[in-house]
Amino acid sequence: MKRIFTIIACAILLAAGSTRLSASDGLTSTAASDSRITWVGRTLVEGNDVSCDWSATYAKIAFEGNYLAIEVSDTKKNYWNVWIDKMPVTEADIVIATEGENDFITIADPAWFKEKYGKKGPVSHTAIIQKRTEGEQGKATFHTFYTTGRMLQAPGLNERMIEFIGDSYTCGYGSENSISTDPFTPETENSGKTYASFVARCFQADYVTVAHSGMGIVRNYNSKFPGYAMPERYLQVFDEIKEPAWDASANGFKPAMTVIYLGTNDFSTSLMPHFPNFEKAYIRLLEEVKANYGENHPILCVASKRNLMFDYVRRVAEDCGMKNVEYLGFFDAVHHENNDELGASYHPNQIAHNKLAHAIAPYIATMTGWDLKEL
Repeated sequence: MKRIFTIIACAILLAAGSTRLSASDGLTSTAASDSRITWVGRTLVEGNDVSCDWSATYAKIAFEGNYLAIEVSDTKKNYWNVWIDKMPVTEADIVIATEGENDFITIADPAWFKEKYGKKGPVSHTAIIQKRTEGEQGKATFHTFYTTGRMLQAPGLNERMIEFIGDSYTCGYGSENSISTDPFTPETENSGKTYASFVARCFQADYVTVAHSGMGIVRNYNSKFPGYAMPERYLQVFDEIKEPAWDASANGFKPAMTVIYLGTNDFSTSLMPHFPNFEKAYIRLLEEVKANYGENHPILCVASKRNLMFDYVRRVAEDCGMKNVEYLGFFDAVHHENNDELGASYHPNQIAHNKLAHAIAPYIATMTGWDLKEL
């Protein structure tokens, strides 16, 4: 069996931008909360700082010069994808790690830009910095961005926006592995290689994920965190911190639809929830989403490869009495359950995620009226 040697690639990329410039080099500093920077995902702005912990949260940046660095603090250790002068694709240009207090990280230096473009590269650039790892790996607080030229107005939010609510599948747990028995490591969790990211790219949409590994509708994996499942976490700004509450009306991100891909953990460890309890909790989550975006807001409820869970989700969607709530069930033929398409701890890897995205995309196209393009 082949392995995807992502950890080695990451180590090379982490060392890519190694030149730290100083004020004497004409460095320009810009607060992370500056209005020219576009943040996509749930964040908390406090003065000059922007904090986040949900998987796949990202910043859009535009700047002049051939240097980009950040000053950031992290409660644990997180990994981030970086794309420069392009929209996100499957492989990032650079991968960085954030750890500790006031960490200064050079993302790309003059040598990196020279290698990419030669002696005469463009004067201005864009960058997208996306959180690969989930909230369990820590909360990051961005303080300052550094460039050798002006910070420019970054692209704003796309007209097309999608919200994904989920568990480890949506986080990208093990998405960079190709051996099902591999243990989980943060280095191989990549939110940029999930069905959610592939679907968003298909429609050239911005997206947010509200996802945590092990989360369920009424019961989490192995009954972990009793009474604290996704209907509770969905109300929070942060994944790992209960306060403050999330105020969707105060945020510019207004998704065209929401995809809920939950339920696998409710049926974990050979147990199953009582349907009335499952239905009550699921409807509560549907009500929370509708309260954020309106009663006509489209919601697609997705069930994984368990026949009984599909029946549960189908019954909820049919009985909830809400407008624009549809359902989709994945069955065994959607992807292979072998070592070519499974990553760490028998989770889907990027090959399987791409297949899941192909199954979900037509539903989104139909529910939103968007054109369906190639994934």
